[in-house]
Amino acid sequence: MSGTLERLESMVGERVRTVEGFAVEAGKVEEFARAVGDDDPVYRDPDVAAARGFEAVPAPLTFVRTSVFPRYRTGETVDLGFRHEHTLHGEQAFEYDRPLVVGDTLTGETAVTDAYEREGRRGGTMTFADVETEYRDEAGERVLVSRSTAIETAGTVETGNGDDDADGSGTGPDPVDGGDRGEAPERSATDRATAEATAPTPVEVGDLAVGDRAPSVTLGPLDRRDFVRYAGASGDFNPIHYDEPYARASGNPAVFGQGMFTAGVAAHAVGDWLGLGAVRAFDVRFRSRVWPGDTLGTVVEATDVERVGAGERVAVDLRVERDGGEPLITGDAEVVL
Repeated sequence: MSGTLERLESMVGERVRTVEGFAVEAGKVEEFARAVGDDDPVYRDPDVAAARGFEAVPAPLTFVRTSVFPRYRTGETVDLGFRHEHTLHGEQAFEYDRPLVVGDTLTGETAVTDAYEREGRRGGTMTFADVETEYRDEAGERVLVSRSTAIETAGTVETGNGDDDADGSGTGPDPVDGGDRGEAPERSATDRATAEATAPTPVEVGDLAVGDRAPSVTLGPLDRRDFVRYAGASGDFNPIHYDEPYARASGNPAVFGQGMFTAGVAAHAVGDWLGLGAVRAFDVRFRSRVWPGDTLGTVVEATDVERVGAGERVAVDLRVERDGGEPLITGDAEVVL
């Protein structure tokens, strides 16, 4: 057992107040939604939100990523002791007790929940840390839980992702330390998506059968502005996503998109199809990276539909593909209609 693993195991279960005064603000909600190509008016219009049953404008499913902005941090962190240049974000999951809405002010407590080692397929030991942040509102009621897996590799992260199945951009939204492929379009992909989008119509009880698929969300071709826009909206300012010399010096052919940017596109598809307020769990695993010039497309399919009282519990598999082929992320979600 390595010294890093031994130290991590000693930390398991110790909770630290890492987030305080995390205010869900209307302007930031709209900015974040647009950054993942989602122009649903529910994210900016209180009347639309009320008509869909929300008490206020809701936030996108992955919006809690913005709690990493310094103004919301207590100064306390869960220090994994991982070397940043060797750290990957392997998996991200959310469990929702209710939708996050404008006007909420949250606190967050973070803990390591598990730590373990595995041998990489190309050799070398990989150290894994599962980290959980629990968010509560001003009444002390739990709103959601964010769970992420950080991976420290034996060597510097490489572009191919052969060992790691991760996004290569470091840790996820939980507060822990731890060449050009085409001409840029005149407007970024998220600009075009928000200009062309229409309000979705979620399915209702009785509409779904196993094997049914959601309408695909398509975004692209992407350019660097899409990654910069997401950085500003989310607080993920890792320069590997927007600083070309830094990215190349780190062994990459170019800058690449944030894993949570791609996860936000997947969440967009799930929320559009099944209804944002119906989602109880959302889980993604990072498989490959997104590059300038790529076009993203979502595939969301119902794998189980179970009658529960007057409603239904629906399980879905999801993935985001590059140009209709290679999966960038895979995952699943649970929804109660």
